[in-house]
Amino acid sequence: MAARRALKAVLVDLNGTLHIEDSAVPGAQEALKRLRSAPLTVRFVTNTTKESKRALLERLTRLGFDIAEHEIFTSLTAARNLLEQQQVRPLLLVDDKALPDFTGIGTDNPNAVVVGLAPEHFHYEMMNRAFRLILDGAPLIAIHKARYFKKKDGLCLGPGPFVTGLEYATDTKATVVGKPEKTFFLEALRGTGCAPEEAVMIGDDCRDDVGGAQQAGMRGILVRTGKYRPADENKINPGPYLTCENFPEAVEHILKQML
Repeated sequence: MAARRALKAVLVDLNGTLHIEDSAVPGAQEALKRLRSAPLTVRFVTNTTKESKRALLERLTRLGFDIAEHEIFTSLTAARNLLEQQQVRPLLLVDDKALPDFTGIGTDNPNAVVVGLAPEHFHYEMMNRAFRLILDGAPLIAIHKARYFKKKDGLCLGPGPFVTGLEYATDTKATVVGKPEKTFFLEALRGTGCAPEEAVMIGDDCRDDVGGAQQAGMRGILVRTGKYRPADENKINPGPYLTCENFPEAVEHILKQML
């Protein structure tokens, strides 16, 4: 087996790992400061479609996290990039707070369907409109296919079940742009000068964070916060490189065992 290359970059999930809605994971701000003291590139990767990158950054700043906008790579960014490449006009099934990330993208007479987390749009009329567009040849683009996510009051359905419903009804497959897609992780590393083998991912989603990162060639650390449920470690093969109680514990391991 080839020797593991020296660690140069850490990718960190946001909701469920650093914070849950408007509450920080205890000790996460201080742990991030300790992580930044090491000779590592830190990037933040998220599948959130509930708000724009700017709104997300404002939330993180209010919670006391020292994060710059250019350090955040979101699945909304990946979706916008694909829309521009394909030059299509999307029906955007995303939260209204996420719409600023699609400013300048034409949406009149749509010929593509983009699905994120949009509870207010997941009703029969709108889903049927999307269904008909796809039947007429519009590509189905899933910002991600998460089964569920964590809110303060418990687990909630993610966009995955709704994307899967459209796939089933139209006998087609969605193009997924967010985690766990390999291209998402490689794009997040672009510009860092780091190879996947030189990076580790920290997240609360065993499949999308850890499994996706490991399929891309990184190591993955699963944290038992956010959407984590007992025995999640057994849902992927190979299993996580490491499972920790929380982000601060993951940082401690990186600083003591991986440098």
